[in-house]
Amino acid sequence: MSLGDRKLTERFDRRQEEQKRIKAGLPGEDEPPLPPPVEPIHKGEEEIGRNDPCPCGSGKKYKKCCGKNT
Repeated sequence: MSLGDRKLTERFDRRQEEQKRIKAGLPGEDEPPLPPPVEPIHKGEEEIGRNDPCPCGSGKKYKKCCGKNT
């Protein structure tokens, strides 16, 4: 294998690795690293659904008890 053939195969191999990296969505060697993943924002308390039992303890559905007022 001549020197020109080696350079050609090395160039081909680098190009294939770069294409694989692009497909995977990874940053290149001279690109900044990816930012950390974004965490979803969660509310502190769960909301009361219309058909859930009323939190006042009456035993009725929320929509028939305290949900009428809202």
